[in-house]
Amino acid sequence: MEISGGEEGAEFGGPRGERMLVPSLKVQDLIEEIRGAKTQAQEREVIQKECAHIRASFRDGDPLHRHRQLAKLLYVHMLGYPAHFGQMECLKLIASPRFTDKRVGYLGAMLLLDERQDAHLLITNSIKNDLSQGTQAVQGLALCTLSTMGSAEMCRDLATEVEKLLLQPSPYVRKKAVLTAVHMIRKVPELSTVFLPPCAQLLHERHHGILLGTITLIMELCERSPAALKHFRKVVPQLVQILRTLLTTGYSTEHSISGVSDPFLQVQILRLLRILGRNHEESSETMNDLLAQVATNTDTSRNAGNAVLFETVLTILDIRSAAGLRVLAVNILGRFLLNSDKNIRYVALTSLLRLVQSDHSAVQRHRPTVVECLQEPDTSLSRRALELSLALVNSSNVRAMTQELQGFLQSCPTDLRADCASGILLAAERYAPTKRWHIDTILRVLTTAGAHVRDDAVANLTQLIGGAQELHAYSVRRLYCALAEDISQQPLVQVAAWCIGEYGDLLLEGSCEEIEPLQVEEEEVLALLERVLQSHMSLPATRGYALTALMKLSTRLRGDNNRIRQVVSIYGSCLDVELQQRAVEYDTLFRKYDHMRAAILEKMPLVERGGPQVDEEAKESKEARLLEAAPVPTEPQASKLLDLLDLLDGPSEDAQHPRPLDPSPGGALVHLLDLPCAPPPAAPIPNLKVFEREGLQLSLSFVRPPETPALLLITVTATNTSGGDVTHFICQAAVPKSFQLQLQAPSGDTVPAQGGLPMTQLLRILNPNKAPLRLKLRLTYTHFGQSVQEIFEVNNLPVETWQ
Repeated sequence: MEISGGEEGAEFGGPRGERMLVPSLKVQDLIEEIRGAKTQAQEREVIQKECAHIRASFRDGDPLHRHRQLAKLLYVHMLGYPAHFGQMECLKLIASPRFTDKRVGYLGAMLLLDERQDAHLLITNSIKNDLSQGTQAVQGLALCTLSTMGSAEMCRDLATEVEKLLLQPSPYVRKKAVLTAVHMIRKVPELSTVFLPPCAQLLHERHHGILLGTITLIMELCERSPAALKHFRKVVPQLVQILRTLLTTGYSTEHSISGVSDPFLQVQILRLLRILGRNHEESSETMNDLLAQVATNTDTSRNAGNAVLFETVLTILDIRSAAGLRVLAVNILGRFLLNSDKNIRYVALTSLLRLVQSDHSAVQRHRPTVVECLQEPDTSLSRRALELSLALVNSSNVRAMTQELQGFLQSCPTDLRADCASGILLAAERYAPTKRWHIDTILRVLTTAGAHVRDDAVANLTQLIGGAQELHAYSVRRLYCALAEDISQQPLVQVAAWCIGEYGDLLLEGSCEEIEPLQVEEEEVLALLERVLQSHMSLPATRGYALTALMKLSTRLRGDNNRIRQVVSIYGSCLDVELQQRAVEYDTLFRKYDHMRAAILEKMPLVERGGPQVDEEAKESKEARLLEAAPVPTEPQASKLLDLLDLLDGPSEDAQHPRPLDPSPGGALVHLLDLPCAPPPAAPIPNLKVFEREGLQLSLSFVRPPETPALLLITVTATNTSGGDVTHFICQAAVPKSFQLQLQAPSGDTVPAQGGLPMTQLLRILNPNKAPLRLKLRLTYTHFGQSVQEIFEVNNLPVETWQ
């Protein structure tokens, strides 16, 4: 007995060596038996037995039933079982002169072969023969197979045959040839020159299928070849006439869908017009009247009409259309917002979000409708409405919009709270009419969704309160009341603890006349801070804020400090190392340096987040101007810098020669490093562009202070030439362990559009070993409503930055 393919009963050998095939199942019987299997094991058993019969039939070379066996194998393949052993049978069937064999063979090639396997190249000659000599049906099969799995090599070899079929009399063959040409252009863009000439003739076709394929082919050509784009701009009047004919022809049973004449062809023509009219005045002028006609005459009661209308809006917005036409397009999107279909409303919100930067005033007219969309139960719709609402905030509507957004923040889904809170804080920082309104807005956000705000919210609010001296009493009372009501919102607790520690004396004085009188006793304040320290909801950082606030109150309260000293001493044995160290140092301050305590715990001076405003013509950041002055420091400045980095920098300034006042500090640098081949010291280190995407550019500029050769100051400058602001911009950096890195606060987190004032950030890198510098950057930002994260390494830093 001989067993084929490891399956029992597939073949039996007779006494004289002749073999007899056990009858296998027909295709219909196989399908019924597989569907009737009650378990997966039973289904697998049926398929394994039938695959053994198919292998035996292939090995015996049965030419009459080969296509039937392959048809069963293709069904098995569709169920997810291995069928690779039928690949060579596909080649045999394709080479067969019978149409029944070719039909199954080409179908098998489309399913079982792809360009990752070398076997697919073996059918190239068969396809070539069928394209040039076969009947229409065979040519259609060959074209379908070529457009499905044709590799770049096959496309190059068969491009001439496909070009000839583009002008065949049969519409059936021409349509499939056009679609095959589209696949070839996508695979091999340099074949554009082959298919460019026939396209102009194909545009005169009356067959809608051929016309639709031709326009798709022209779109592919224009997107991949500037020469083709210039060539087809000449046919814009012809495309306009085709679309106008579709609009005025009226009802056609063959091509009409819901009363709209061939919306698929209309949409494709509009997309091609969008490509041809982009940044081209003459072409845009030619299609303006037609677009206005489509926008006003299309029936919007059916989804097909809405699809055509939406493509019309996109085309109007993308070309150089007239101002009135753009307003009409925005109004159409506004009507979409009132549609009962959620998909149409989502599309309208997405389109308005793309448009808000270029036509802000036109979109503003639909602000009430956009705000209503915030209450949509569908999360995707409310998220788009939130993004658009934040983009619509400006100085004139900031109060009303912020109030609406705060109302939404109280009831919005959890996954939207972080975005909503961050958006409100950014809008308040950018458009706040008064400091008091700004403080109140941030407090409401922290009270409502404190756990969802960004990490810099605490620092921003403390900076804002510290800079508003006239609002210190008002702020500390508001924060004290908020803290007394709820200590679960950690950012709010941190800000309140900081403010109570700094301005606790104003809280006890009751000198604020702007709010209702509030009588607060010292014991109440201390008890509240102790409650924060003992709460299981408090983070270690929050406890640090509260402990520091208690310590600062020891110099601001008139009562006995024994209670504060006792609390501080308790936390000297805390498990948290940071809190323990802080408590030990505070306790030492009480015991050994009590005479210095009042001076050390004075109110924090205001730390400026940015320097003076730059002149618009300068186009330089604040840090860049500070760095320009860095090569000419005075001796006290140098000593402060060394004191700041004394834990990182081993050698002292005495090891440097000559002194910083030497007239040629660059020569001292070369002498110190002993690099005779170093570049001339007076030459500046060239800037380096390290990132560019969709108009956002990131460049690095370098300065090495002569008095600290191991220190490198890098200014990261982000500019934006696109049409939309880059928001929530965060730049993080990492260096090897042998370096010491210190990141300064950025000048902001928004990079304005259209080449506005750049965003800058200063990096201080200490390189005591003069090792080659490698820098890894991570960028996180939001652009055109999309969140982007980029991680990349900068290995091509100039040699002057580390030698």
